[in-house]
Amino acid sequence: MTTEDNDRNDLVRHRIQQAEETIVDVSLLLDNERFRAAINRIYYGMFYALLALASAHQFETSKHTVLIGWFNKKFINQGQADPRFGRIINRAFNKRSKGDYDSFVEFEKADILEMFEEMKEFIAEIKQILKLN
Repeated sequence: MTTEDNDRNDLVRHRIQQAEETIVDVSLLLDNERFRAAINRIYYGMFYALLALASAHQFETSKHTVLIGWFNKKFINQGQADPRFGRIINRAFNKRSKGDYDSFVEFEKADILEMFEEMKEFIAEIKQILKLN
């Protein structure tokens, strides 16, 4: 294994750790009814997991939509991941964008709790694809 491979593996593990840490963050935010911030962290937990997957496949981008598109094309469309995970990341991206950029946005707690469960499933799916489970 080369130094480059070791560095990439370290980055993959780091991104997965970031994703897992956001699960704790979301729990704290939900306990304190910080719903907009919870939506943000739900999305970013999945984003970090996607960054891990992209790193493992030597794909790099700074654009969220490009990363999500890559995931959909490479993993959803080719049958390597259930299509519902494509819908989950897209929904989270859209809600996070609304929460971050729109005015007077409110989210329902039940909706956020559902998204939180989806986030945990999404991260677990990425770990399974990466064979980290």
